[in-house]
Amino acid sequence: MGGHERGTHLGVTYFKRFRMEIDLLGRLFEAPPLPEGYILHPWSDRLLIAHADVKFRSFREEIDAHIFPCFSEREGCERLMCEITRREGFLPSATWLLEYRPLRRRRGEYCGTIQGICDSLGMGAIQNIGITPEHRNRSLGTILIWHALEGFRQEGLRRASLEVTAQNSGAVRLYHRLGFRKVKTVYKAAEVACV
Repeated sequence: MGGHERGTHLGVTYFKRFRMEIDLLGRLFEAPPLPEGYILHPWSDRLLIAHADVKFRSFREEIDAHIFPCFSEREGCERLMCEITRREGFLPSATWLLEYRPLRRRRGEYCGTIQGICDSLGMGAIQNIGITPEHRNRSLGTILIWHALEGFRQEGLRRASLEVTAQNSGAVRLYHRLGFRKVKTVYKAAEVACV
């Protein structure tokens, strides 16, 4: 009986993330039209759970769920939404929820979320941009970003930022195309299971 079982342990992995910024004083990119059947909802306290649910469905299978474990649990996303909305700098004008409601259906499904805050430096900070997998590749993320940036501008903010995991090359390309520029590289430590 000379064998031994391989165990699982936690190891620390560092994920490269880019901080990207955009100048809000110039002309923003053109917002694409909202596709048929989609409705934008401004922030309301009654939509907090819907935002959390979309966040969970958007991120649970993505790399960011390894970096931020709260994304892998519905309850974790609810806690995160509560934390964001209780911050002193929370900006309802930069926080939006997307719903898909096809014709002849009374109830739709929430499918996109974005939240914005004013950070300690007086800059707009996009917290999360989430589109559920079945609604991707329809320019919905671009629409949410445009509305968040407009919300920052309405509050008189001059710049906005977001962070993106470097491995999410599609998102990095999108943000660059929209006018965001990399200003800093940061590394986020995360515990991951090793065999």
